[in-house]
This record gives sequence, structure tokens and C-alpha cells, in this order.
Amino acid sequence: MKDRLTTAQSYGTMRRWGPPGIVMFAAAVALAVLTPGAIPDAMAAKQPRQTAEAVAPREAGEPIMAIVSLKSQQVTFYDSEGWILRAPVSTGTTGRETPAGVFAVIEKDKDHHSSMYDDAWMPNMQRITWNGIALHGGPLPGYAASHGCVRMPFNFAEDLFDKTNIGMRVIISPNDAAPVDFSHPSLFVPSKEAIAAAPGRIGKLSAEAEEATRAADETKKAATAAAKEAQSLPASLRKLEQQKARADAENAYADKLVANAKTDQAKAKADELKQKAATKAADAATQLDAAKAAAQPKRDAVATTKDAAKAAATRKADAVKAATDAKLALEPVSVYISRATQKLYVRRNTHKPAPDGGGEVFDTSIEVPVTIRNPDQPLGTHIFTAMAKNDTGLRWSVVSIDEGDTAKDALDRITIPQDVWDRIAPTALPRSSIIISDEPLSAETNYRTEFVAVLSNHPQGGFITRKPTAPSMEMANDDGWDNGGNGFGGNGFFFGQRDPNPQPVQRRRGGQYQYYQSTQPVQRSFW
Repeated sequence: MKDRLTTAQSYGTMRRWGPPGIVMFAAAVALAVLTPGAIPDAMAAKQPRQTAEAVAPREAGEPIMAIVSLKSQQVTFYDSEGWILRAPVSTGTTGRETPAGVFAVIEKDKDHHSSMYDDAWMPNMQRITWNGIALHGGPLPGYAASHGCVRMPFNFAEDLFDKTNIGMRVIISPNDAAPVDFSHPSLFVPSKEAIAAAPGRIGKLSAEAEEATRAADETKKAATAAAKEAQSLPASLRKLEQQKARADAENAYADKLVANAKTDQAKAKADELKQKAATKAADAATQLDAAKAAAQPKRDAVATTKDAAKAAATRKADAVKAATDAKLALEPVSVYISRATQKLYVRRNTHKPAPDGGGEVFDTSIEVPVTIRNPDQPLGTHIFTAMAKNDTGLRWSVVSIDEGDTAKDALDRITIPQDVWDRIAPTALPRSSIIISDEPLSAETNYRTEFVAVLSNHPQGGFITRKPTAPSMEMANDDGWDNGGNGFGGNGFFFGQRDPNPQPVQRRRGGQYQYYQSTQPVQRSFW
């Protein structure tokens, strides 16, 4: 194990933050000297504790989760075998408290500067909410002192930055918490056969999606060409109808002249005019009938190719969605079950960049009702994580961070739709997770986040004082993953805009839920 005492961190902080920190420290010391007996007790409450960074004495794997203890002001990172890194932190001060809850890394920025706090430097930033909560390097006075973020030692944050990935779970616990080995029949049990067959299935469905896309493009072109060819029909037919109407009028006038002729000379002249008018009217009628006859197949072609294009687009959407689902099946899956909404939500990272910039797109296509026994009784908040493969499928752990049932009892109370489990469980992989909570999903949860849920019975100052973000509307492409699309296809899935009047957040008091509407205006900016 390697320990790096806070003296090294203090030196790093002084080196980066410079004279202002020295001046403040000197002023505090001078004040203590001037008023002996009064200041020492007050200062003692904020004296830096002698905590240390630590590295596990073994080769570390990829970090699966980070747990921040607000009580101990410490963060611990875990791989599949246990803890690997530990360091002191500084979380949000009173009124700006770091929210306790469940988060995930949604963006990383090596050299981030805050747009909320006067361009403040936040090196090696790992964002966990779009409204401005993140893990980053910063000064550590030994107590909670940030505006809501989790400050880590500068060197620690730098060493950590390249080890984590988008989607890594971040748990912020009011008290000390750690993953504990756990098993339960409701947890995913993957099928070796399904996992082995997945690559071949992906290839087959991807080929079908490509063929369906090609066919849809061809039918769309045919429909466009037919519509273009038929585009001039109304005008040409209208012109011929007008010509026929004029010819018929001339013919009728000639009939009147013949009827009113008084002399042989006038009658002969009227008959000649009548003959010409009748011929002209007959020709106009013939041309109009011929044009109508020729137009009908073109009109039929427009209708036929339009229907074919719609059917091809539907087949393409279904094929692209099937191919996308097959690809997502080999991604770690996250499930969130909320007692507040009585719903189950599923998310997977598509690893596609968000169309409006910042972060990656998460698939959100599964959201279904779920049955919870005794729904008025708290479940608590429990995070079940598949840590690694084992002989029976997956080895699981659980972290509990809120009062309620035990993890086992909470799972026992939930009936999960079998069809959802059948879609998820056979190809479940390590780093998959199931979260059970009394809380609804935060309004910060959207298509470019994993799950964001905060504990409503703990302070959220650093969270609720920030203005919520509102991603702009972006329609999904329908050309699938391999063709630069988002993988959702043209099947009605789209990237929706956040409601400018977000759903009220629930606060729990005395076991009851009360709603309050955020008074913060919507702002489209990144802290």
C-alpha cells in the first residue's frame, strides 16, 4: 500500500493556488494570536484532518464504481476485486451541499474551467450532472468547502483521469458505505449460449438492417421520381380543360349563328364556322381524354410508390432497431426501479456523441410499470452491481445508502416484468447494475445521462441552487450505428427536449412524498 500524506497535498495546493492561500492562512494565525482563548476553538473545528491517499497493494483493474462518503470526506474507487484507490475529498459546504444519491460519469474534461464560478480551474473534471456537479482536482482544507462538487487531491485526480470511463457509477453516500457481496434470484443470470451467439446475431441483423436501408432508399427515390413526374399533371390537365371549355363555347356560339341565319349567304357562313368550331371542340375533348388516360397511371404510380416507401421505411426502422438492440445487448445494462413512480427504467450507453455537444447518448427505449408490494413502505436505496463473471454467471455486490428495507427484502417486494428480464438477462455483462430507490429520477436525467437520482431527505444545496439544463431538440437519424446514425432508427424514437417546466421533484417527509416545483429558470449552458 502506498500512502501520500496530506503534507504533500498541502504543498501541491499551495503551489497551484499561490499567495492568496498563504495570505488567508497568515491572517487566521494573526487573528488567533490577537484573541487568545476565543479563536482556537473555532479554528479547531475546521482543522484539516490527517487523512491520506492510498493505493491497494495489487494490480488494479478498471474502476467500476466510486463511493464518496460525505461523513468521512473520502472517496474510494473499486474494481471487480475490491478497493483500488482512496483519497480525502472536500464536498459542498453548508447551503451548497453535495447531493447524496446515485450518479455516473457523463463527461470528462482534462482542463475544465467553470462558466459558473468566474472561470475557476477544475482540472481533470469528471462530470456527474449537467447542472454542474463533478469530481475534479481542487484544494482540500480538510472539511466540506466546495460549492457542491467533489474536490479530490490534484495529483490524485490527474492519475485517476485516464483510468475511468463514461458511465462509471458514482455513489454519494451520507455515511460510510462499501460494496458487500450479494446474491438473489432476481438478479441477472446471463446465458453463455446467448452471449456466444450474440456476435453472429449482430452480424445477421446488421446485414438485414443494411439491406432494409438500401431497399428503403431505393423505394424513396422511386416515390420521389414518381411524385416529380406527376407534379406537372394538374397544371397540364387544367390547361387542356380550359382549351376544351373555350372550344365548346365557340361551338355553342356557332350553333346560335346557324339557327339565326336569315339568308343563304349568312347560313353558309355560319355552317362553315360551325364546322370549324365542332372540329376544334372534338380535338380538345380528344386531347383532354388522352391526357387524363395518360395521367391515371402516373397518379397510381405516386400512390403505389408512396405506400411502398412507407412500408420500406417501417421495415428499415424495425431492422435497424433489431440490429441496435443486438449491439446494445453486449453493453453493460443499468436498471432503475423507483417506488415513487412505480416504474422500471433501462439505460445503456450507445457510445455515440450527443448531437448537441457534450457527453454521449444513452439508449432509453425501455420504460415500463413495475409492481411493488406494500408501495407505501420505504424500500431504501440499494445499488446492485455485477462485479465480475463467475461459474454461475455473475458475481454481485450491493451498496445501500438510505434507510428502508434490507437489500434482500427490497428485492423480494418487487415483481419485474418477465419480458423485460428476458430481453436483458441473457447477455448481461459485468458492470451491469440494478438500482432500487424510493426516489424518482431527477429532472437532470435525460438522453445524455445515465441515471441521476438524489436522496430527497438529505441536503441538496449544491444541486438545487444550480439552474437545470435543457438539451435542444434533436431528431434521431435513421441510418443505424454503422452509418453515422444514433442506432435508434426511424421508428419513432427521438431525442426529446427537456420540458421547460420540469416534472416536480419529490421530497419525502415522515414517510410521505410531497411535491415541489423548482423555481429555477431553464438555462441552456454548461456550468
